[in-house]
Amino acid sequence: MRSSLTRRGLLAAGSGLAAAAALPAVSGCSSLAAAASDPDTLVVHTQLGTTAPGSATYLSALDRFRAQNPGLKVKNLINGDDLGQVYETSRLARKEADVVIVNLYDKTLAWTDVDATVDVGGYLDDWGLRERVLPAALSAWTDGKGRLRAFPYFATNWPVAYNRALLDRAGVDAIPTTGDQLIAAARKLRAKGVAPVTVGGNDWTGQKLLAQIIQTFLTPDEARHAYSTGDFGSRGAREGIEYFTTLRDAGVFADKAQGLTSDTMNTQFNTQAAAAQSAMSSALARVPENVARHTEVGGWPLADGAAHDKPTVIRAFTLIGFWISPNGVRKIEHVEKFIRFLYGPDTVARFVQESGRDMALHTDAVSADFPLVAAAQRLGSGVSEVLLPDVYVPPAATQPLITATSTSFTRGTSAARVRAALESAYRSV
Repeated sequence: MRSSLTRRGLLAAGSGLAAAAALPAVSGCSSLAAAASDPDTLVVHTQLGTTAPGSATYLSALDRFRAQNPGLKVKNLINGDDLGQVYETSRLARKEADVVIVNLYDKTLAWTDVDATVDVGGYLDDWGLRERVLPAALSAWTDGKGRLRAFPYFATNWPVAYNRALLDRAGVDAIPTTGDQLIAAARKLRAKGVAPVTVGGNDWTGQKLLAQIIQTFLTPDEARHAYSTGDFGSRGAREGIEYFTTLRDAGVFADKAQGLTSDTMNTQFNTQAAAAQSAMSSALARVPENVARHTEVGGWPLADGAAHDKPTVIRAFTLIGFWISPNGVRKIEHVEKFIRFLYGPDTVARFVQESGRDMALHTDAVSADFPLVAAAQRLGSGVSEVLLPDVYVPPAATQPLITATSTSFTRGTSAARVRAALESAYRSV
């Protein structure tokens, strides 16, 4: 995979981008610059701290860390979906944070390759933390050159949540496990005025569900090839696209799904306007108790001839990691204290118990207060796993794939046009 962000491109853009946006966009410019240069201040750039699941647990952990390390100041810089851009502009000015807490997706895929962050594999071993990490997580965070991009932390289960009460009311006797059963259930639900499957067809949630359905007929190796190269011409990929369009045109997805977002998807499910949604564990943790008590989790129904023998779910280990910047290397003793603390069994357990997070680390903690998250954790071998495409999609294709997703969820769009839209997303790669 060739990154759209090259070392030369990152650095050459520096003067213009940094002057226009870097420090003002980051936080109050002078305060960040001072903190970045202060050897006794650790600067952490994170998506945790706003409404992101686990934010309250993280901020509480940060308070405990400060109390345990009174001589070390911690400046917490918080951004949402724009974190990648903000970090890159600050890096251009050499005023970047020491530690970055973000997922492996889109822009971040290129960071280690262009020296925006460093390979942390040696630190993982030197600090004796390798045994704390699940092997699958280490594999997911390691790039093609054997470099560990970041310290793995959050993982996710991504099953399908089914509102059992709505299904019962519509006369659907069992959770659908085949495409034919799903289509029959959709007809009954629509007759009762209930949307069958809600999905954010205009954002990343729809892109993930589309990828999951296409993988119905793909082996893991075939799926890696398709999403790495943009080649959806194999027999399995074409059959997966045709399966998707069959379900879509049969009315399986909520009306005007091509315009819905993750927020509207979650609202429809949580208010019982829709009977099912493909939901990552952080969304499952937010399902209201009155809905959760009659909700079951399972996999996406299969079609005849599928490459899998059980309904599918996505399981991924790249949701959040701790990246070390070049500035962070200069404060590596402080960084070590911070990561050791967050890797501690007690801190990890609190994320599971208080926030319902799935972890990329070994832990005996369970999400008892988040029954749907716990149920997803128990699915085990009862479902088949498909790939999360994020780590295989070239960064330049990420946003075009969202546009292609909206086109795909538009009723009447032929399988050939869906394939063309997906492949066109890779033209600039």
